[in-house]
Amino acid sequence: MIAAQDRIAQFIYEEAIALDERRWEDWLALFTEDCEYWVPAWKSEDELTADPHAELSLVYYSERSGLEDRVWRVRSGRSAASIVMPRTQHAVSNVIVLPKLDGLVPVRCNWMVHQFLPKERELQVLFGRCEYALVEHEDSWRIRRKKIILLNDIVPAKLDFYSL
Repeated sequence: MIAAQDRIAQFIYEEAIALDERRWEDWLALFTEDCEYWVPAWKSEDELTADPHAELSLVYYSERSGLEDRVWRVRSGRSAASIVMPRTQHAVSNVIVLPKLDGLVPVRCNWMVHQFLPKERELQVLFGRCEYALVEHEDSWRIRRKKIILLNDIVPAKLDFYSL
């Protein structure tokens, strides 16, 4: 189990590095075609929204094509929020691999992103928890589901996939 834990943690770290290095194609390749990428909103101090189809989400894509479209917008300059890209540094910790369930490997971790916005000359720190559902793919993994729980009280106006 330790070897699998280390391999999965390495996979999660590689995702963070791909985001920081703006290797968007490498990052997208970590997701299955039918992946779900979700950042729920908070209903109250203690309760997240539970259904991305019926309640507010900060970000929601029901498949990889939504992520691909978002990456395309960032690359093409059609994302006004991303014309001047921030420099980011993702830190991932406390990676915990849970027992396989229905063919998926649940993984939980904590994360923090330091983000410098050059245009505004501002540093932001975003932090939270992630819940992954991974599937085995050849000799590695792919992300079937990623739920990002943003714990900041104040959500910046410019929030995008590379900031989480």
